[in-house]
Amino acid sequence: MRINYTRLAYCFLTFLVLGSQKLKAQAVFQDKPFLQDYSVKYYFDKSGINLTGVASDRNGVIQVISSEGLLRTADGDFLHPGTLVPDQTNRPLKDMKLQAIGSYGQQIVYLDQKAVLSNAWAGKLYDEHQLPQARIFAGTPALTFLVSDGSALHVVKDGKVLWKGSFPADEVIAAHFQPAGNAFWILGKKSVYTLSGVDFKLTKVLDGAGFTAFALTTKKAIIGTNDGYLELDVVSKKQIGAIHRKLPWTEITAVVDVAGKLWFGTTKGAFSLRPDGKYDYYNGERWLPGNQVTAIAEGPKNSILILTTEGLGKICFKSMTLHDKAVFFDDQVRARHIRNGFNASLDRMQKGNLATGYLSDSDNDGLWTSMYLAGEVFRYAVTKDKDALQNCRESLDAMERLYTINPVPGFPARSFERAGYIKQLHDSERWQHSQQPGWDWKSTTSSDEIIGHIFVFGAMAELVDDKNLQRRSITLIDTVMSHILSHDLYLIDFDGKPTMWGKWNPEYVNNFPINVGDRKLNSSNIVAMLQTAYHFTKKEKYKKKALELMQKHGYLENLMRPMSIIGKAPADADEHSKHMSDGWNHSDDEMYFVGYWGLYRYAFDDALKAKYKKAIIDHWEVERPEKDGAWNIFTALTGTKNFDLPEAIWYLQQYPLDMIDWSIMNSHRKDIDTLAPNFRGQTTKEVLPPDESPIQRHNSNTFTLDRSKGNSGTSEHSAGDIWLLPYWMGRYLGVISAPAGK
Repeated sequence: MRINYTRLAYCFLTFLVLGSQKLKAQAVFQDKPFLQDYSVKYYFDKSGINLTGVASDRNGVIQVISSEGLLRTADGDFLHPGTLVPDQTNRPLKDMKLQAIGSYGQQIVYLDQKAVLSNAWAGKLYDEHQLPQARIFAGTPALTFLVSDGSALHVVKDGKVLWKGSFPADEVIAAHFQPAGNAFWILGKKSVYTLSGVDFKLTKVLDGAGFTAFALTTKKAIIGTNDGYLELDVVSKKQIGAIHRKLPWTEITAVVDVAGKLWFGTTKGAFSLRPDGKYDYYNGERWLPGNQVTAIAEGPKNSILILTTEGLGKICFKSMTLHDKAVFFDDQVRARHIRNGFNASLDRMQKGNLATGYLSDSDNDGLWTSMYLAGEVFRYAVTKDKDALQNCRESLDAMERLYTINPVPGFPARSFERAGYIKQLHDSERWQHSQQPGWDWKSTTSSDEIIGHIFVFGAMAELVDDKNLQRRSITLIDTVMSHILSHDLYLIDFDGKPTMWGKWNPEYVNNFPINVGDRKLNSSNIVAMLQTAYHFTKKEKYKKKALELMQKHGYLENLMRPMSIIGKAPADADEHSKHMSDGWNHSDDEMYFVGYWGLYRYAFDDALKAKYKKAIIDHWEVERPEKDGAWNIFTALTGTKNFDLPEAIWYLQQYPLDMIDWSIMNSHRKDIDTLAPNFRGQTTKEVLPPDESPIQRHNSNTFTLDRSKGNSGTSEHSAGDIWLLPYWMGRYLGVISAPAGK
């Protein structure tokens, strides 16, 4: 997604103005439209046929020149790819050996072995050029054309050859006309020339090597090479600065100026130059059918056409507000990601084909659904939308059934599914037969699920004005917390043993060295859970246990311990501690922040609330480089002025509409500053935008650069937990406004 940077600057100014007007208030993002990008792809799978040029006209017709004739787009929509097929619409063109294509005055113009021609202007344009091997042409607004076969140069107009010449000691690879200078610029593999439009004087401008493509702006000639690009002043004909190599990729294959914005094609995707001097990178099948770019052109309706060896990618830009995006993602979730009420992924797809996937179960069905359901709770609290309330009912049904599908009182299953095929797909140890006929349930429930459950049950009990849902939510809080309390702070599975991660007992928690994250995490989570249980049930056993843990067993000290000390266990620690601290755990971050809702909001008193705020902000400070929208918005619940609202909006705006797990490669990039291996797994100095990175949930490392090609296009993630939760939480907390005009 590409942001209007003028608009973004205005938004940041809005933050400052609001801050000055309300000295104690948090900034509020005013939700006005931004440009959201997405791709429509057209595949071409015929081997041995080269795709060399693309153009469109004022009617929205898109045509592609190939080594086997003219092609056009067929079908195609967002997430529903089309194809390139032989163009049958104009029969005479089928018999011509078309070599190149271009757009002039929003009309398509062709070059064949005999002439420059067009079907526009009533077909009157037909200028013979006398170069049977012609493959390059460039035109003026008056439809005077320079034509070349790589060595000879002919200028034609109105059916006449006005001038003939040759290109000195080089091979022509591209040409453009510069209106301001009334001259054609001609690019060779190792030189640049101009040809005057008045007296046809050919003048050398630059010597070099490895030139591949170029574009003209009003002030510069941008020359791509096989190792970066350079700039020439079009007036002085002097090179500006050094060659640019700090790019997403330096092997340039195409350069185009579209409405003042430079676009570059490479052998590894395409990129555009931003006003801040950085680049927006389009790589992988999220954007393009293939990464070997052969041509770029302006497309219809504010789009960019990027032709690759595997087909055409049309990058579209649509004006949207964050609320518009929320509506789009809500439709995505409801149409394709609800399984038995759970928020689920669409898996085992074939090359991104949504019709081929199935809704899969997950070890974290309870957590992902909790996060989606919380988003719907916040949505309902803000809008009172009946659909949001119904969504809450349906997902709560699923969450509630986790507790009744298995025979263990107070124990929630990880997931459930109809019996029959399930054991053929999964390990039999986790899946158990339910006493409810026709169903199986997944055991070994993790602490991830429990903290998610308590978070959303608390939010629902507090914010949804439906007595039935409130009562059921509070009952579920009491049910699971009674189980944990009656089993000495362990989560006990069907076999009578604690699950691997469901352990909050001091003997387990305090056995970790103080710098191992689980000691801090488990302390923070169990206090949050007990506080939530007390807040809604008013049962003293929960408050008593929480205070005992904090005062007698050091859990307050544990949860207040600064994040800066978290690292690897010392050499003399036990093997479990070493294993649990071999690197930063981003699932732990998710558990912390989801738990912070109950930790801060349901604190026993203001003194504790002040301490918790300090712990939350300390954690957030460590997380800031990741620019995770959810963690920034969660931090806002403390009332702190600084919670990186601009970065949260950046995350929400930059997140791609296409949430399919396409192969993404960034480690080759030359425009990123990489870091040495480190405990946090931070690979680069600055995190890449979400639409240039692999699709990831909040429990993943946002600094992950690549995703394997082996799994490309096999699943679509749900926006429920990834995007809708932080957006609607931001709306509820009042740091994101309703859309302008609403």
